[in-house]
Amino acid sequence: MADMKAFRNEVDRRAAGGPGGPGGTARELAAALGLRTAVLLEGPSDFAAVEALAARCGRDLAAEGVCVVSMGGAMNVARYAGLLGPPGLGLRLTGLCDEGERGFYARGLERAGAPSGDFFVCAADLEDELVRALGPERVEEIVRAEGDLRAWQTFLNQPAQHGRPRQRQLRRFLGTKKGRKIRYGRLLVEALDTERVPGPLDDLLRSL
Repeated sequence: MADMKAFRNEVDRRAAGGPGGPGGTARELAAALGLRTAVLLEGPSDFAAVEALAARCGRDLAAEGVCVVSMGGAMNVARYAGLLGPPGLGLRLTGLCDEGERGFYARGLERAGAPSGDFFVCAADLEDELVRALGPERVEEIVRAEGDLRAWQTFLNQPAQHGRPRQRQLRRFLGTKKGRKIRYGRLLVEALDTERVPGPLDDLLRSL
């Protein structure tokens, strides 16, 4: 039986230029899963946040024919859009985009014949949106609860952090250790008031 993980693995292999796997082609797997939409995200922390918000809202995106894909960087958008969008599987494409990566997205989506208006732009990145939505004090509470207080204090003592706004410090801190952004992507979403979900993330989920 086809599953979403097998489909993602197949798409990742194709995007990397490798051969297909033993579990069936991407087209066969997409058909078996009843896919209609692919959500393109820059990396695993965005993936964790979107999956966590969907779960909080009681939604099973896979059952709705929606596949959430972590592309491993904005520069890969053309490959994934070509594989999953109009030139490839013909799925509707949507997703999140960091403000600084809009150019990569615009060019990649244009090549794939996909409308860029279906992508929702974060002011800096999704972590920045989540920190602003929760407020720095609440995020620091989560950092303490996760046992990262000492690491946070050490980070604040670095000369480069002196005088910087707390929001920017927190955003930078989340990216200083491998896996931290992924873990906090989920944790910050789980801590959100459902009426204060950041606009791009809320708009994305409502569009699916």
